[in-house]
Amino acid sequence: MTSILKKLSNMFGGSKNTENVRAESTPEKATRIAEDIRAKEALQASQAEHSPTVNPPVSMTPPPEEAMPDHRPLQRTIIQAPMVVVKSQEAQTDDGAIKIKAEPSREGDSCKFMVNKSLFAGHSWFFSSFESAEGSPLAEKLFSLDELESLLIHDSTATLTRKEKGHFDWKPMATEIGKMIRDTLNDGQGAVGQKIVDEMPSENVIKEDIQKVIDAEVNPGVAGHGGKITLRQVEGNTVTIEMGGGCQGCSAADLTLKQGIHGAFRKAVPFVGAIYDETDHSSGQNPYFS
Repeated sequence: MTSILKKLSNMFGGSKNTENVRAESTPEKATRIAEDIRAKEALQASQAEHSPTVNPPVSMTPPPEEAMPDHRPLQRTIIQAPMVVVKSQEAQTDDGAIKIKAEPSREGDSCKFMVNKSLFAGHSWFFSSFESAEGSPLAEKLFSLDELESLLIHDSTATLTRKEKGHFDWKPMATEIGKMIRDTLNDGQGAVGQKIVDEMPSENVIKEDIQKVIDAEVNPGVAGHGGKITLRQVEGNTVTIEMGGGCQGCSAADLTLKQGIHGAFRKAVPFVGAIYDETDHSSGQNPYFS
């Protein structure tokens, strides 16, 4: 058996290798092992360099930073949209045409005509009869209507009052009145005579004279009914008053205003124009609508 092994060893050089192994010292062996390790690392590096890149599975790939959920608090943004103002076609275009709108009173005995042109700028005038209209082109034309009792012109309005009281269909008559107003303005004629304009006293004079009438005549007359009249404003020759005490909400307040106060004002101060009452008659001691 030993002889057989020896023969095999000699055939494959086993004896020589065995002798070499036995003859190799410990330092030499360590050096050889180190060289083997370096050779393997160099081989692995070379293989990695020339081998295709293998990407890790998608599930193992961390999401990019921008795809990570943002847990910061949301910021509110306020957007102020520009305001869009849509003007009517009438307001956008001014073709110079004279436009007139009629507005009958609640009682129906008078009608206010509103014009887009000035009739008596900054002032007012009251025409009580055909005779008082002399020298005023528009007033003369309007008083040619038999139904007209009085005419009040204030700035760009003309208020006509009929002789007969009660409800009335102003539509047929309004067409004729509108034509008179339009023709007068187109002809370049004034609504109020120049004499009235030239003799018009100052606003302060009218205000002082009206206050004297209130103190000396009007308030003593209504005091017996617990009433009081207060002068609120005088603009040009237009007067605004307010009723108080027993006159506020009184059923006879309208009669007192038109027949008593109006008459007293116009008699003492001939150049007074429109007279307005700004009293809240729905309140007071005897409200209209209680």
